Amino acid sequence: MRHEPRRDSRGILDPGRLRRQVRFRRRLPAPALRPYVEHYWLVDWALTEPFDQHVVPHPAVNMVFQSREGNPETGEIAGIGTGLFTVTLHGVGRTTGVQFRPGGFRPFWRRPVAELTGQRRPLAAGPPPAGAATADPFAAGPVCPGSDDDRCRRLDDLLTAWGPVPDPLAAEATALVEEIRADRSILRVDDFARRHAVSTRRLQRLFLDHVGVGPKWVIQRYRLQEAIEQAAAGPVDWSRVAADLGYADQAHLVREFTAVAGVSPAAYARSLASRYGG
Repeated sequence: MRHEPRRDSRGILDPGRLRRQVRFRRRLPAPALRPYVEHYWLVDWALTEPFDQHVVPHPAVNMVFQSREGNPETGEIAGIGTGLFTVTLHGVGRTTGVQFRPGGFRPFWRRPVAELTGQRRPLAAGPPPAGAATADPFAAGPVCPGSDDDRCRRLDDLLTAWGPVPDPLAAEATALVEEIRADRSILRVDDFARRHAVSTRRLQRLFLDHVGVGPKWVIQRYRLQEAIEQAAAGPVDWSRVAADLGYADQAHLVREFTAVAGVSPAAYARSLASRYGG
């Protein structure tokens, strides 16, 4: 288990601009929550004009609390987003979020996580519907105010009170997704299933139930995020990248990149180069 949060910018389009416009940081949860939670993420901003941020989502559920100047704090559960996520920030505000590990929300939700995919559900009184606790998540006060330590402590208390039930299948799904994220050689579901001596059908059911999307989607999303990172790194041989990441050809990579990111890989790379002089 990691002892510090990830430092990569995978999935964030133009991370340099994000870090100039807002204060963005990640923190780890309490040790007992780390099997379920990837990290907490905290964003604070004071903007003189609106700022649009685009993110290619991870295969992960998020819980998000947001406080904007002059408005009460809101909270929601965000299922896995299948397309580009765009948020517009303006004025003064704060967001305090939980990114669950893939499979990590299932012990809290206790129902098929695919029910949440592509959805954003307001947090009403109490935890996710199948949770054990009954307390209003805002009963002890809002999450966003206070120091970073205060905000993370509030999330620790809230998630602990919801009483996640350890689930061996959820832990298996988490480990499998982590393997896909770390191993660039994993390109096909059937090969991955054979590696673990399971059927592709079982793998599909496990991922839909505990992660929220199928294994093919997870493989494609992580490989696409790698392509986005490479586009930001400098001149790229897109035919080589397409072959390395398991796309049928360069045109296939370009179509998928454009469909999700909203811009072609070459145009994305050019926009960053013109902005930063690369």
